[in-house]
Amino acid sequence: MLFFLGFAIVICSIVFGYIGSHGVLAALWQPYEFLIILGSGIGAHIVGNPGPVHSGIFKLMPQVVMGGKANKAMHMDNLSLIYDILNKSRKEGMMSIEGDVENPQSSGIFSKYPAIQQNHALSDFVADYFRLIAAGNMQAHELDALMDMEIDSRLHELTQPSSSVQKIADAMPGFGIVAAVLGIVITMGSIDGPMEEIGRHIAAALVGTFSGVLFGYGLFGPIASKMEHIVHEEIKLYESAKATIVASVNGLPPQLAVEFGRKVLFAHDRPTFSELESKVRGR
Repeated sequence: MLFFLGFAIVICSIVFGYIGSHGVLAALWQPYEFLIILGSGIGAHIVGNPGPVHSGIFKLMPQVVMGGKANKAMHMDNLSLIYDILNKSRKEGMMSIEGDVENPQSSGIFSKYPAIQQNHALSDFVADYFRLIAAGNMQAHELDALMDMEIDSRLHELTQPSSSVQKIADAMPGFGIVAAVLGIVITMGSIDGPMEEIGRHIAAALVGTFSGVLFGYGLFGPIASKMEHIVHEEIKLYESAKATIVASVNGLPPQLAVEFGRKVLFAHDRPTFSELESKVRGR
């Protein structure tokens, strides 16, 4: 997997470059320096963020390692679900979808697309707007503005974990300096000792600075960046749903409305016209 490959390249480049320069690998093992840096960084993160942000990080970490869930297949399911709802409402009337949008978790239409049904935030987003459409005469521009506000709010919510991890990354070099300064304090306390002992203390202090920079730019920074990519890929599900629903409210038939939703997707996740047509028509 790319996650492990990337970290393997980082670690191997540093280790083999250091050994190739005649460095002693054992000198880099300073567990108490790591305790100071990582413990201080994680503690500061706990103080500075509410509980939902911490839980959001734990929920995103499997996707950071394994890859995001918002892939091409999920986008096709999302558009197919909206197509089915639009098609049913055109054939049987808006009241026919009332049961589906009132309870997506027990809906026959939603159950055809388990990846969407299990994403409660997304399935509720789709259901809520069809409920609004069925309940009143909302104009397309009113619906568009309301959906934009909700998507912006959802984006802000989803980016909080990546922002908080990025702050840890930014703080790591500073905590590395803290560990280094404490190492110098220890060195000053044994300044009258043997040169070998003083050298070991100075080396440990310098490892603190090195570790802080490495943790910041080689560990937490890339994780925060990956989280941000995952969030933007998920937000495309909402933007695609919005484009499709608004196009339908503007009077376009389901076959054309889903094309609006397809066009807003990133190129690497966007199904072709033929793929989407085959999906929605059940071929």
